[in-house]
Amino acid sequence: MFQDILERYKMDEELKKKILTTGTSLVGIVCKDGVVMAGDRKTTLGGQITMRKDTQKVVPINDYLIISGTGVASDVEMLKKLIRAELRLKELRDKRRPTVKEAANLLGMIAYKNIRQPAMIMFTAGLMVGGINEDGSIELYSVAPAGDVDKVVEYDANLSSGMPYILGLLERQWKKNMTIDEGIELAIEAIKASSERDTASGFGIDVFAITKDGIRQVAKQKAEAVYTEQN
Repeated sequence: MFQDILERYKMDEELKKKILTTGTSLVGIVCKDGVVMAGDRKTTLGGQITMRKDTQKVVPINDYLIISGTGVASDVEMLKKLIRAELRLKELRDKRRPTVKEAANLLGMIAYKNIRQPAMIMFTAGLMVGGINEDGSIELYSVAPAGDVDKVVEYDANLSSGMPYILGLLERQWKKNMTIDEGIELAIEAIKASSERDTASGFGIDVFAITKDGIRQVAKQKAEAVYTEQN
């Protein structure tokens, strides 16, 4: 049994090391009146070559749930498709809308199962899940690539490559009971800060707000290079 635990620990550590090299900056911020989720737009190959400059990494799955992902792009996209279908099936089967926590745990189980099946290429994807429950409560969860699910009560950046820069900023500037508007400004600053230093992040920002009024995209920015003469 101890050997099994040791092997799992080694696998989880390998996943964390690998995902930090795959690129992306994500942030989720809990506010007194909702949740803010944001991400950059750069897609890289191994964190070294820019493949795309317009990838939206924070995506509404339905009218009550948003998912953002970091890691191998194909794994993240597959998880989004799977969770969209599985949640709809669960809703039809149970005749009620799944909670945000149920959605996060479902993603965690899929991730856990995938990395423990023999494969030539290890599954690598970390996600954040935010949404509105039927009772009007708003929640944010972080799903690690190994399947761990944690409720976010302050802020998180999952295991994105921009995480060290984002958490350093939020550690100083996040405050309890901040408003959604304050959270939006802080999320934008967090993505900008990571884009300045993380080579695998940049080219724009997408920001979504989740409140009692629903889900809405509140910021969509494109980064453009400006060259000036230097004396």
